[in-house]
Amino acid sequence: MLELKTRKTQIKLTPETGLTILDHALKADVDWGFSCTRGTCARCRCYVAEGRELLTEASEAEEDRLEPDELAHGYRLACQCVVKQVGTISVTHKPYF
Repeated sequence: MLELKTRKTQIKLTPETGLTILDHALKADVDWGFSCTRGTCARCRCYVAEGRELLTEASEAEEDRLEPDELAHGYRLACQCVVKQVGTISVTHKPYF
């Protein structure tokens, strides 16, 4: 199960391997802020509360854009964060602004 939370929405859906968190949000018609899909704008920044081990490691774009402390605490960029294994994942959209 993949749980996506925003300020206005909270949905649960079946995760698909190979898709990013942003892909899942867009596919489910969740209002998830983003601009670039390349990992440079950080508008899709999110907090992974559960299931970090089921996602790919942080990309180079994430390491360039997010602070090491943010990554260590579970913050990711939804456009770069790919589901590699199905399981329970809980993600909250946490943009800077």
